[in-house]
Amino acid sequence: MSFIHVQHLNKQFDGTAVIEDVSFQLEKGMCVSLLGPNGAGKTTTLRILSGLMKPTSGIITFEGKSNKEDIRSWIGYLPQYPVFHNWMSGREFLIYVARLAYLSKKEAASRADQLLQKVGLHDAKNRRIGKYSGGMKQRLGIAQAMIHRPKLIMLDEPVSSLDPNGRREVLNLIDELKKETTILFSTHILSDAEEVSDRLLLLHNGTLHHSGTIEELQATQAVNRIILRFDSQPERYIEQLDSLPEVIHIEQNREALYIEANKIEAARSAILHQAAQYQWPLTSFEIGRLSLEELFMKVVNK
Repeated sequence: MSFIHVQHLNKQFDGTAVIEDVSFQLEKGMCVSLLGPNGAGKTTTLRILSGLMKPTSGIITFEGKSNKEDIRSWIGYLPQYPVFHNWMSGREFLIYVARLAYLSKKEAASRADQLLQKVGLHDAKNRRIGKYSGGMKQRLGIAQAMIHRPKLIMLDEPVSSLDPNGRREVLNLIDELKKETTILFSTHILSDAEEVSDRLLLLHNGTLHHSGTIEELQATQAVNRIILRFDSQPERYIEQLDSLPEVIHIEQNREALYIEANKIEAARSAILHQAAQYQWPLTSFEIGRLSLEELFMKVVNK
């Protein structure tokens, strides 16, 4: 069930459009990635949704509540570069932000302890934040975004500045949190979006190119492919494959050929017939769809 509706969102800075006619919906209990390269307009979109920035035009409603009303209690937000009081302990910081969110002293302490456990910082709760690693700070930032039990958590590039260990910690946490709340996170790292999100919002140059699942994006592109791997010298077979009427395009990557076909079943039969007739040194034959990275490049390069 959709509970956030964004309609015809536009944002301009000094007459230059940063967001152009963006419309989408968010459903309860979903983890949605706002996907796009740097400069696509992801941070601007999140800042508008959070109420930190006003749109030039457009309508945003939260279960019928307009963005012109106070929606801060509905939203938890973690900016791309969060700022902490490094002299505080993790527990002190969460109690501090809980009190700012109008929780009572007792509830603030209880909620802080609960979230420190959830984000895996219980053992470090009394350590100064200045001694935390990058991954620990991001997990603490997610905890502060959740402190007042918001209906929507928005995370701006939550793993972009982390090392592999910190990135894995945060992705695992997002995967856990999406079981209990709605998450919207921005990223330019395609594999992260593919790993943890249920739906995609594909943004490029301020324009929304896709809103839906990866499977729906694949269906709109209607491209299937066959991957052939050889013992050696796959380039020797490109000319024969290219002569088949079902083959649209061939790319080589090391010992593999990636073949786009318009009729996948007919292409499979024709290629297997060629391989058997001429005894090609195949090591594998695979039918698969385009990866998210390939789909993204096809969409934005149209």
